[in-house]
Amino acid sequence: MGVLPWVWWYGLRRHAAYPLGSATEALTNTVFGFMRAYVLIALWQVRPSLGGYDATDAVTFCFITQALIGPVQIFGGMDLAERIRNGDIAIDLHRPAGLQGWWLADDLGRAAGSLLLRAGPPLLAGALVFPFRAPAPENVAAFAVALLLAVTVSFALRYLVAMGMFWLRDDRGLNAVTLVMSLFFSGMILPLVVFPGTLGTVARTLPWAAMIQVPADVFLGRYDGVELVGALAFQAAWAALLLGTGALATRAARRKLVVHGG
Repeated sequence: MGVLPWVWWYGLRRHAAYPLGSATEALTNTVFGFMRAYVLIALWQVRPSLGGYDATDAVTFCFITQALIGPVQIFGGMDLAERIRNGDIAIDLHRPAGLQGWWLADDLGRAAGSLLLRAGPPLLAGALVFPFRAPAPENVAAFAVALLLAVTVSFALRYLVAMGMFWLRDDRGLNAVTLVMSLFFSGMILPLVVFPGTLGTVARTLPWAAMIQVPADVFLGRYDGVELVGALAFQAAWAALLLGTGALATRAARRKLVVHGG
């Protein structure tokens, strides 16, 4: 087995090492899911069919987003930023794999561990308590692909933020801006389908939509045939573009480190 599969495996083991902590996080996500669900139910009672969703779609969307918080890492950054700050990045650059590929494999392992330990409780609780739209069997495989692409897009964005440490020296401001953008434009707060006019059109074309809105809509079965292929292609295009930008940033950062004597 090559290096990167081992990195994925150890990333999975490391992030699944504390199941009690993951259970606590899953419980927190579930509680907040109930709060959001009641707010959405009240909204859809006033505005039925808002954005093409009915109340069941809205509640299901709510618990899907709560389940995806961990795997997609909406609220988190990357350990890479700290390693750049303290100089340990020099060790990373000497590893037998590319820097971006190494951290992508590790992040996919993290996402798998989070999916196993944190995603189930919110979905199960939502399905037991509220009207819930389970995915059709033919959509399960498509949702798995959409989830993988969502995690990849999320990683690519967080990787670019971390690489900014080579030039900014402090990533707190950039992380704050990125967090706001992620929450607002991913669909984490409200489904993007309720955003009006030009704002909605723009929001659905940004990379954050590929992290939450698209996989949630795939789960709900809102895409079919060519539309489903187009939705997955949208995610794949953003993943490729952002990973390509990350590769360029890595090359520039390596050059900067060498020039400064690293």
